[in-house]
Amino acid sequence: MRIHIGGDHAAYDLQRELVRWLGEEGHEVIDHGPVTYDELDDYPVFVLRAAEAVADDLGSLGIVLGGSGNGEQIAANKVTGIRAALCYRPELAQLAREHNDAQVLSIGARMHSVEEAKEIVRTFLTTEFSGAERHQRRIDMMAAYEVDGALPDVP
Repeated sequence: MRIHIGGDHAAYDLQRELVRWLGEEGHEVIDHGPVTYDELDDYPVFVLRAAEAVADDLGSLGIVLGGSGNGEQIAANKVTGIRAALCYRPELAQLAREHNDAQVLSIGARMHSVEEAKEIVRTFLTTEFSGAERHQRRIDMMAAYEVDGALPDVP
C-alpha cells in the first residue's frame, strides 16, 4: 500500500520511526516532511502536502503527525475530499475506517509510545470501509456539502 506521511517537529522522531517501520512492513511510503528537525517548522506545510497527495492518489492512505494531532487533523480536513480522523486508540482507527472511510490518520506523538502509535497505524491500515448504506449515505452528504454548501433536508 502507498502511504503519504507528513508531520512537524513535535512528531519528528515518531515520523522517522514510522517511515522506517512501514517500509519494513512492505509499504511504499512517501515522506512529505519534515526530513530534518526544525523546532520552528509549521505543520500545515507538510500535512497539507500529504493530504493533497492522498486526495490525488486513489487507493492510498495518509498519516499526519504532530504533538497532539489536533491541528494536523484540522489541516488535513481542509483538503477537498479528505476525511482525516484523530485517533487515540486502535478502536477509534477501526471505526474511522469502517464507518467514515477515513483516508488520513492523525496521531499525537506526545500522547503515545512508539508501540502504541504503531498499533493505531496497523489497525487503520488493515481495516476496510464497511460499505454499509447508512455510512455511505453520510459520507455522500458531506461530499455534496463540499461541492455546493447545501445542507441535507431533515426527514
